[in-house]
Amino acid sequence: MEISANTQALAYLVAAVLFILGLKGLTHPASARKGNFFGMAGMAIAIGATLLGSEVQSYGFIIAGVVAGAIIGSVLAARVQMTAMPQLVAALHSFVGMAAVLVALGTYLNKAQAGLLNPVLMGELSAGIVIGAITFSGSVIAFGKLQGLISGAPVIFKGQHLLNALLALVTVGFAVVFATTEASWALVLMTILAFVLGFTLIIPVGGADMPVIISMLNSYSGWAAAATGFTLGNNLLIIVGALVGFSGAILSYIMCRAMNRSIINVVFGGFGGESEGGPSAVAQAAEKGVKAASVEDAIYWMEDANRVIIVPGYGMAVAQAQHALKELMELLEENDVEVKFAIHPVAGRMPGHMNVLLAEADIPYDHVLEMDEINPEFATTDVVLVVGANDVTNPAAKTDPSSPIYGMPILDVAKARNIYVIKRSMRPGYSGVENLLYYQDNCSLIFGDAKDVCEGMVTALKGGGH
Repeated sequence: MEISANTQALAYLVAAVLFILGLKGLTHPASARKGNFFGMAGMAIAIGATLLGSEVQSYGFIIAGVVAGAIIGSVLAARVQMTAMPQLVAALHSFVGMAAVLVALGTYLNKAQAGLLNPVLMGELSAGIVIGAITFSGSVIAFGKLQGLISGAPVIFKGQHLLNALLALVTVGFAVVFATTEASWALVLMTILAFVLGFTLIIPVGGADMPVIISMLNSYSGWAAAATGFTLGNNLLIIVGALVGFSGAILSYIMCRAMNRSIINVVFGGFGGESEGGPSAVAQAAEKGVKAASVEDAIYWMEDANRVIIVPGYGMAVAQAQHALKELMELLEENDVEVKFAIHPVAGRMPGHMNVLLAEADIPYDHVLEMDEINPEFATTDVVLVVGANDVTNPAAKTDPSSPIYGMPILDVAKARNIYVIKRSMRPGYSGVENLLYYQDNCSLIFGDAKDVCEGMVTALKGGGH
């Protein structure tokens, strides 16, 4: 069955509206499920309208690709843990980037053979290849850093920004040559340099900035899709690509503001990474030593507290401790203790990481507060329990000008009366920065797996630990 162009355009319009509603729904955890359904419905309509369009002449390769993709996607969805979601997202971004490159190259070969090349099409092909190649190689590097295959520390070398600028200018130069002369050698060089540029742009980015980079790569993948839409003459692909591109860019900007960082600083990496000489605050604090505590110590203070704030981090995600925290919250509330969860905008390895994990454990949305909402309450809070969070609680961001994270807004955990931090070891967080919080007089560390420790707290509250 083949549908008319008008019917297809109407279906694309409905799909576009559903995508916009989906993005709107994803702005809050309470409406995120509905937003996902809107997005899936829009994609189903878009795929159906495309497959029934007059431009599709054969279904053989399409069906094979859809079946293969569905099988791979289903397996990944069933097996990938939430802790690995950030690197999975980076990998998916790389697929989008490579798809844009391959579609542009295939279109060039087909149009060249038919003698249908023109300057406008050549410009669209150039944009698709450059953006797609940068997205692919940059996403591969992000995947490697998140997966631990590559060090999360920023790789900074002298002249890196000049090198990136030269690579970008030369790549654009070859793109102009390709668009105006249709020279295949310019196409090859442009593509290679774009892949290299994606590598050199992302490799200097440190672990603390990785959530922003994931969001930025999402934006790049959207622009790559939009460029592909122009190449194929598909209006819906242009709309969807623009939505993803703009939303990713806006989210990156919002996150940078939350970190008090320049988006240029983050995207190009390495700016402001130099430290001043002289003794650091870390070296001075280390002389004071660190206090270790037991589960029973923490529970003793929690039982008598008026308010407990729990700060989840990537350590909670790795240990899958959110369900134990839900039970801990319920037991404390039975003892008339007010329990809240504090979420930093860049907690975890990608935007919304902690919100999703807490929602997975059915922790009520009204218990989960963002940084700006919860920060005024720390000073009057009896106990703060930090579960695997590092950089987002580090007072060095406010007190140590030599720290790489100096100036980044943090959760004001340090102001609480008693602080207990669950950690496996004294290793620093993903950014590699020592946390000054651990050396404060009101802070004690409970060493162990976050899930085991939290389950031990539940047992102790139930009376098993006394």
